Amino acid sequence: MHFISQDLEDYIEQHSEKEPPLLAALNKETYQKILLPRMLSGHFQGRVLSMLSKLIRPMNILEIGTYTGYSALCLCEGMQENGQLHTIDIKEELVDFQRKHFDKSPWGKQIVQHLGEAVDIIPNLDLKFDLVFIDADKENYLNYFELILPKMNKGGIILSDNVLWSGKVLEPIHPNDISTKILVEYNQLLKDDPRVETVLLPIRDGLTVSRVI
Repeated sequence: MHFISQDLEDYIEQHSEKEPPLLAALNKETYQKILLPRMLSGHFQGRVLSMLSKLIRPMNILEIGTYTGYSALCLCEGMQENGQLHTIDIKEELVDFQRKHFDKSPWGKQIVQHLGEAVDIIPNLDLKFDLVFIDADKENYLNYFELILPKMNKGGIILSDNVLWSGKVLEPIHPNDISTKILVEYNQLLKDDPRVETVLLPIRDGLTVSRVI
């Protein structure tokens, strides 16, 4: 997922906001204890998520794909005082790990964890969202988008991660590669759908920002 040199990536991090101590500790513990730590948003993308949230000032946030909770805490940095973040994941073994770090933050009581399949949970969330971050199984990105859109406030923002998929979106698609096929379709949908306006940013593995019209 590295599209620029490591030296440039280091320079970008050094000239962006510092990683807060709470998130640095979460980052470190994820790499020490959890499988596939590269799934973590990390310092630079985390500061991007934080900045976008601070610009949006959301009341209600939805995150699909919690992992160890790093991106959730970044998104909370811009949340309104009485807001809530709802985050969904299927991995029961990570729930206590997430909660430990959530409760160390100022937003512990405002973060609601949901365990299970997002396609089953989203329809039962009786809320309107100002900000959504999609970072879960790629095969369901199209489904997530259609489930989320009716629950978005006008002008709300949908962020979609991994949309460049390590550059695979430009390569011939293997018949068994469902994830790449869906991501190609998803990127085209966001480009063409009149219900949103979209810009795709070459941040890390690709981050799409879609504004609900």
